[in-house]
Amino acid sequence: QVQLVESGGGLVQPGGSLRLSCAASESIDSLNAMGWYRQAPGKQRELVASITRGGSTNYADYVKGRFTISRDSAENTVYLQMNSLRPGDTAVYYCNARRWSLTRVYDYWGQGTQVTVSS
Repeated sequence: QVQLVESGGGLVQPGGSLRLSCAASESIDSLNAMGWYRQAPGKQRELVASITRGGSTNYADYVKGRFTISRDSAENTVYLQMNSLRPGDTAVYYCNARRWSLTRVYDYWGQGTQVTVSS
């Protein structure tokens, strides 16, 4: 069981920046991929960005050019740098870790951190 702890959320004005951190309880090099998802009130959870063990990244169209996902193996931490924030980015952001085998996919989730973009 992988434990994930997010931090870095908060209240920011439109156009501002935040950096989210996700610390894992074990080596992130043992995980196939990690990512950030978000869920706004009344909406489904959606993928924001992901990064594989090899460093390949994937972004939702609505964050491309504004958000950057990165990983630090030495710290067992994944980051999400969020710039040019908009009110529509307001949501609870969840860290995800994924491990897969030939027959199963294992998903692990953090508790979430609130991001509010408002003037």
